[in-house]
Formats: sequence, structure tokens, C-alpha cells
Amino acid sequence: MAKYRCTVCNYVYDEEKEGKKFLDLPNEWVCPVCGVPKTAFVLLTEKSEKPQREARTVSEVFVDQIVEWGVTYVFGVPGTSTLGVVDAIRKNGKIRYIQVRHEQVAAFMASAYGKLTGHVAAVLGVSGPGATNLATGLYDASLDHAPVLALTGLVARQLIGPGSLQEIDQYSFFEPICVYNKILMSEDQTTMLATLALKHALLDRGVSHIGIPNDVQKLPYDALIQPLEGRMPNVAFCADDKVVEKAAYVVNQAERPVIVAGFGARGQGNKLLQLAEKISAPIVTTFRAKGVIDESHPLCAGSHGGMGSTASAELVRKADLLIVVGSSFSEMTRLPQKKIVQIDINMKMIAKTYPVEVGLLGNSAILLPKLTDKVQRKQNPAYLNEIAQLKQAWLEQIQREADPNAIPIRPPYIMKVLNEKIALDAVISLDVGENCWWFGRNFQMKKTQKMVMSGQLASMGFGLPGAMAAALAYPDRQVVCISGDGGFTMVMGDFLTALKYQLPVKVFILNNKQLGMIMQEQKVEGYPSVQTELYDFSFASFAEQAGGVGIKVTEPSRLEAAVEKALAANRATIVDIDTDPRRFL
Repeated sequence: MAKYRCTVCNYVYDEEKEGKKFLDLPNEWVCPVCGVPKTAFVLLTEKSEKPQREARTVSEVFVDQIVEWGVTYVFGVPGTSTLGVVDAIRKNGKIRYIQVRHEQVAAFMASAYGKLTGHVAAVLGVSGPGATNLATGLYDASLDHAPVLALTGLVARQLIGPGSLQEIDQYSFFEPICVYNKILMSEDQTTMLATLALKHALLDRGVSHIGIPNDVQKLPYDALIQPLEGRMPNVAFCADDKVVEKAAYVVNQAERPVIVAGFGARGQGNKLLQLAEKISAPIVTTFRAKGVIDESHPLCAGSHGGMGSTASAELVRKADLLIVVGSSFSEMTRLPQKKIVQIDINMKMIAKTYPVEVGLLGNSAILLPKLTDKVQRKQNPAYLNEIAQLKQAWLEQIQREADPNAIPIRPPYIMKVLNEKIALDAVISLDVGENCWWFGRNFQMKKTQKMVMSGQLASMGFGLPGAMAAALAYPDRQVVCISGDGGFTMVMGDFLTALKYQLPVKVFILNNKQLGMIMQEQKVEGYPSVQTELYDFSFASFAEQAGGVGIKVTEPSRLEAAVEKALAANRATIVDIDTDPRRFL
């Protein structure tokens, strides 16, 4: 009597036990475990009766390939349609699987990791709901140009089409999100699709998706792993010298130039300052570029836009030239139409919103020194004095706002204390909401600090996942999350993930029992405040019950000590700070 094994779930049909030959079963018979048709079964020989654990699979080759290209983290929730990939990750000693409580958190973590490091992290979701749960975090990565590899399981190939359990059209679902989107249908595609997905994620700065059907993951397969060397181009390119000279000529004619540094200028703080000092120009940043230069520097006028400084607004308003480096011209940045010299690595961003005098296409790391070399040195003491006075007036204003006695505790005072206590090399993850507004306006970033946030998508719930990704990327640095009660509750279950993996993130919650930003928007547009009140909850008690550190602060006199205690803790910590949703009293 023979035995037959299901190639999808490994169920064995034993003719002796069943009392009927397998070949005599009707053609419509299906596996009683996973429901695949009879044709998915193979005859077991004596050699194959026991699964050959030593044989390599498509999943193992795929995982080995992405590890070879630098992927060291996979975030996700395991499930039926990803078991082959999960086991391959287990077998590979060079990649780490981080199990989260919700796939949205996994995708946010991968997005934050890409923004912070420039390297690719992967997410893994099961077919159907696991895939759809990834969407928000992957859209965040897509819109902020963060490299991410999204991997999803699919139902077995035999079941694609008739509407099987957890089956959706995943290719079509991911198509608008991704720069590269393929389904791995054959063993021979394994290394090629893996390398192409990573190449597109890195060069197109976006999300690549590979769907892997359940049965394909387990197919026996072996192949040579393709090395990274020789397969990636050098991206240190820049515009022709004649175009740079034209830009320098435009800069030389300006009397009141202002340098606008966007997120694309990150890492180029010293080069921005060299240009600014040579032409006597202030530097203003977009919100996402806070910290590209130290905000205490005399030539830094703060952020521009709805969450920016009065100094930056006045300087940009009076400018006769904007030198814009790596900015997306978001409506939140509110850059006006002026004479513009623009530097960007993405040709589609040049003159996206307004026509420009000169567009310099290329890497800002190469172009900034070239432009600095060609512009004339300009001394403008009157302009420098004006910059200093505007900046001083702004600093005095935010100092006055930081009332240390007001109850509930005022957000400007919270930002003042955090600004003084957070480490000089801290990594700060921001959630979206009223807390974000106060940080952008009142917190003074140091050049040695890093900040990560949900930019173009502006999604609530990003703060905690971003902090956990930062703790993995920079295990020796202090990691701080600044959130509101609304944003944090969207992902608070994954505080358990921080505890499980011993990620000592410090979460500061501005708890105003409101969707504070929405309440303000209702007020501005003339609507009554409705459906913004939040149920009061003790986040500090939650942290303690979960096994972390929980600190509740209701009085301003206790804030400094609470912040110091939190920053000194060696476990994941929540500081629950009662504050006020009203912006200015």
C-alpha cells in the first residue's frame, strides 16, 4: 500500500489506513487539511517518506540572497502562507525576525529604518489581511522615498483565482504603492527577483514587493547567491560645470539669499554651512530636515512653514533668492514663489511647484561643494545683523511661552524640558498630531541628534514603531518617542514588542485627552468641537502592568525629575504627561 504527501501542507494520505487507493479517489477530492486538489499530491518513496530537512528550498535561497544584499531585519506577524519564509529566516544566522503585534507597525518600522539609515529592511505579511495591514506603513515609505522590501505570502498557485480563503489580488493591491512589484511563480526566478527588488528599492528610493505563493516557498531549489558587488551604479553624479557656473552667477547677484534645506540635504550640514558662510546667507529648514544643522548656529533661522519660526518666515518673505536643497515643496513648508536655484537628486522634483532660474540635478553631497567653490565671497554685515536680531526675538518668544507654573502643563514647557534633558546624540521619533506641532515649533534640534517622522503621509501611529526601529538601528544611542494620546493608542499594543526585544525606548505622551490638532482645525474653520474628546486612560499604569516603566506627571514641578528618571531607565518607558489641548491661553 502506498502513501501520498500533499506538497502544500505535508499531509500524508496512507492507503493502508484509509482503506482505499489514492488513485481511485474521485478527481474532485481535495486535501482534508489545506483543501488543495488531488493533483497537488506526490507519491512517497521510502527515501522521501520523511521530509528531507537538509534540502534547500526557494525560501532559503531567497532569504540568503536578500541577506547577501544587506537586509538584516524582517518585521512581521507569521501566518499560514508565510511559514516557509519564516523558517528560512530562522535557519539563516545573519538576519533577524522581529515579531510585532500588527503588520502596520511592521511596515512603519521598515519605513523608519529606511529613512534613518538609507538601508533596506523587510516586512513580511500573510496573504489577504496581512498584506492589506501593511498598506499604511508602506505608503508612508513610498511618499517619503524610504527603501523597503515588502514580502507577502499568497495562497498556493493551484488556488489562485477561484476565491480561496485569504486570497486577494495582491499584485494589483501593491501596484500603486511600489516601484517594483512581482509574484515569484517559479524556482528559477528566485535570485533574480530578489536582487531586482532590492536594486529598485535602493535606486528608486521606494517600496519593492515580492509575493511568494505558499507552495513555491517550499519547493526544493538551490542556486548560486548573486553578490552585490558589480550590480549597483555609483549615484555620486552631478550637473555639468557650466550649469553650476550659471547657478553661481545667479547667487552672486542676490542681496538677500536664503538657503532652504530639505530632507534630501540630510548629512550635508557642514557643506550647507560652508556655502552659507561664504555668501552670508541664513539657512532655514523644512520640518523633516530639522537638525540638518544645529539649530543653535547663528545662521540657522529655524524651520519654515506652519510649524516654523517667525525668523524663518520673515527672512523667506524678504528674500530675493531661495537656494533650495532637497526639498519637496510640501504645502506644509509654505515656500513662496521667488527666484530659485534648486538642487535635487530627483529630476521630477526640479521646478515641481514653481519655475526655477537654475535646476541642478544630482547628489547634494557633490553639488554643494561645487557651487560653494564657484560663488563669490560676500560680506553683508547688515544682513547678518538682521538675521541675529530676528533669531533672538524668536528664541525670546518661545522662552516666554514655556511657563513652568501653568497647570495643566503647557506643551512649550514640556518641549523646553525635553530639549534640555535629551542626549545630544539622541534619536527622536515623532508621532503626528498636536505634539508634532509643538516639537516643530519649540524644540531646538542639535546637529548630532536624528529625527524621524511620517512626512508626506503624516500618519498617526508612527512614533512608537519609529522609535523601535531606531533602537535596532542605533543600539548605543538614546531613543525617544514624542507622541500624543491619540497617536499612541493606535499602536500601543506594540509597546509589548519593545519589551519583548528589550528595546529601551522612552515614550513621552502629551496627554490632552483630545485629538488636539483636529480640535484646532475645527476651530479655525468655524466648526464646533465634536468627536475629538478621547477617553481618559492611564498610560503609566499600562506600562507598569506590561512590565515596563510607567511615570505619571500632572504638575510642572515634577516634570524635570520624571524626564530624568525615564531617560535613566534601562527598560521601555512611558511618561504620561497631562497637558492642555489649547494652543495659546
